Amino acid sequence: MKKKYIVLYSTETVEKQSLDNGKTLSPSFKALSKEVLKAKFDISVQSLDDQNEQEFLKSNQNVIAIAPTIPLKLIKPKKIAAGSKKPSDEYLWNIGAVGVTSSSYSGKGIKIAILDTGIDNSHPAFNGVNIIEKDFTGEGNGDTNGHGTHCAGVAFGRDVDGHRIGIATGVEEVLIGKVLGQDGGSTDILIDAIHWAVKNGAHVISMSLGIDFPGYVAELEKEGMQTEAAVSHALEGYRKNILLFERLANLIRTQASNKSTQPVLILGAAGNESSRPDYKIAVSPPAISDGIVSVGALGAKGSGYYVAEFSNTGATLSAPGVDIISAEIGGGLVSMDGTSMATPHVAGIAALWAEKLITKRQFNLNNLLAHLTASCDDLKLSKEQPEDFGAGMVQAPN
Repeated sequence: MKKKYIVLYSTETVEKQSLDNGKTLSPSFKALSKEVLKAKFDISVQSLDDQNEQEFLKSNQNVIAIAPTIPLKLIKPKKIAAGSKKPSDEYLWNIGAVGVTSSSYSGKGIKIAILDTGIDNSHPAFNGVNIIEKDFTGEGNGDTNGHGTHCAGVAFGRDVDGHRIGIATGVEEVLIGKVLGQDGGSTDILIDAIHWAVKNGAHVISMSLGIDFPGYVAELEKEGMQTEAAVSHALEGYRKNILLFERLANLIRTQASNKSTQPVLILGAAGNESSRPDYKIAVSPPAISDGIVSVGALGAKGSGYYVAEFSNTGATLSAPGVDIISAEIGGGLVSMDGTSMATPHVAGIAALWAEKLITKRQFNLNNLLAHLTASCDDLKLSKEQPEDFGAGMVQAPN
């Protein structure tokens, strides 16, 4: 049975020489030379079955990676408490925790992309922001879920009723890609949205979503596969998608180093599947892919921080993800918990660091990553395991 495959391919003919025997190589799913990363790339979706996939690879030498489309799911907040908490210094702890109130930078001149459920662009938190929206779901722009609006409010929202809810409040133009609709989404949609964001000048891409492995198994079973075969095929598709995201991230990074595009930092929520102290779950895809910065969630207790009970382990760094008050669809504010809420904090802080590096003529991805991680605060996490919070609590530049 034919399935949809995402194909990442070079749009230039580039000869690649093997480092060990001098033979000419072609990029494929199994072998990717360093030289091919200099080529321009594009993305397509092909309808193939297992046999066609191998034949397609043999006959298309410019293929860099190929993977079946897999369902995407929202990394759902652990709690939604509308109206249960009112904005105050006590409950807006996250703003002070990342140091933005004492920073002289605001993200001015930096473009953030939020790939999520869309945005309520009429919310007062987004007054004065030039919002460029693109719907990848077929449902139309807007946000019927509220998740994307909340994340956007954290990343760049303006003050609401005199209370600061956003990090990069000087950002003037943003990209909002709606990749999750009422029925979720899929990896081909997300890949397309990342490509769109890069082409439209995004410096930071924030994604609070994950691959739906159980959903993919169920989809294969519905097509007639036995459970054991469905799980096996799903695992292979899962692996191929991780590699696909890795290679896409590497291509974007290399194009930036060749001055073909602007530097782009890609962020992904680590996931909410852990249940401390009973068990911990590792970072979920696509955030686990090399080239994507994974974000864990922290809460505040007394003068210190703690790793949220739901936050997956192995994150690159962390940010506030408990009792986060931000924009609610239809107006007003709402409190949510999740690594979904932590990720846009990092997007906002990264925008501040990017602004600072640009003013010093030092802006590239390596410098941005180095400053972002080196400035993290881990001193208030002395009772936690380092693998659970990564570099620590992200911090704004002074």
